[in-house]
Amino acid sequence: MCGVPSLEADLSDVEPVPPTPAVRLEGVVKRFGDVVAVDRIDLDVREGEFFSMLGPSGSGKTTCLRMIAGFESPTAGRIALGGRYVTGLAPYEREVNTVFQDYALFPHMTVAENVGYGLMVRKVPRADRRRQVADALEMVRLPEFGERRPAQLSGGQRQRVALARALVMRPKVLLLDEPLGALDLKLRQAMQIELKEIQEEVSLTFIYVTHDQEEALTMSDRLAVFNRGRIEQVGSPAEVYERPATGFVAGFVGVSNVLEGEAAAAVAGDPHPFTIRPEKIEMHELDAAVDGDSCSATGHVREVVYLGATTRYIVELDAGASLVVMQQNLATSSMEALQVRGKAVRLIWRRSNNRPVEAPAGALEGSMDQEEAQAS
Repeated sequence: MCGVPSLEADLSDVEPVPPTPAVRLEGVVKRFGDVVAVDRIDLDVREGEFFSMLGPSGSGKTTCLRMIAGFESPTAGRIALGGRYVTGLAPYEREVNTVFQDYALFPHMTVAENVGYGLMVRKVPRADRRRQVADALEMVRLPEFGERRPAQLSGGQRQRVALARALVMRPKVLLLDEPLGALDLKLRQAMQIELKEIQEEVSLTFIYVTHDQEEALTMSDRLAVFNRGRIEQVGSPAEVYERPATGFVAGFVGVSNVLEGEAAAAVAGDPHPFTIRPEKIEMHELDAAVDGDSCSATGHVREVVYLGATTRYIVELDAGASLVVMQQNLATSSMEALQVRGKAVRLIWRRSNNRPVEAPAGALEGSMDQEEAQAS
């Protein structure tokens, strides 16, 4: 006799429905004349995450942000916010707000008036407006600054006022276009941590555009690496850094060595390109022992750059390529480090740290150029 299937049995066979993303880009293209700024981007940003769009100037990240905001219209493709397609809607019809690098505060208004300006335009009653402004200033750690003018604030304080002005409108998604770019290094680093803490407190989806890879690694739950209008990789900071999908990602997110062809075959037994991070490599005397789980290469130290906490060594390999090696200066002075220049050495690293990539020729040189620029 056939029984009626239980509801519990039916439910156990049903796949869980994935949550609706906060932002979805489907096949998005943006052309400016003959220039393709964004080339067939597909991307989901999850509800409540801090998501960064990382890439060099001209990679398409800011154009993507402007299309999400409604400041630019895609040439092709669709954009959805919270499951609702908004491709043809004006910026004010979308539940997003944007914080820019220049803050755009009204100099003749107080901090409280700046923060509450959007609420006033919406004709929110004065008492409600005052309460919401106070709550927003509390969120950004400026509760006592409401009566000051923007000129009386530091750069970091003005940035937080701009953030409060965006948050007070209670958007579903907050878009941030390099908002820390005008700050000095130490203040920028402090604000990175503070911005992430604020995002976690308000449980809001942040989409953050930056060209600074350290900034993206510091703050992001996930990030997308842009290059020439396309996304090369999406993942957590650890995934993108430790397992770069392409030579470009390996060189742009941090510093990486790329070995390919004869040099890769000589070191790892396989000509397929792979990356190895400089901090994973140990530098030893030529007669150092090597176990079966490690890779080894001999060469001589071509260049030494003492950076205080670390020293960077560029080692010319006997196999015909160069590797960058980064070592902490646990007990090494600048004079001791410089004396290594020209010395014959053996480099050893764990084979498990090799990451296969699709790498264009010259990826190593590009990654070293970036490191030299950061050190200067």
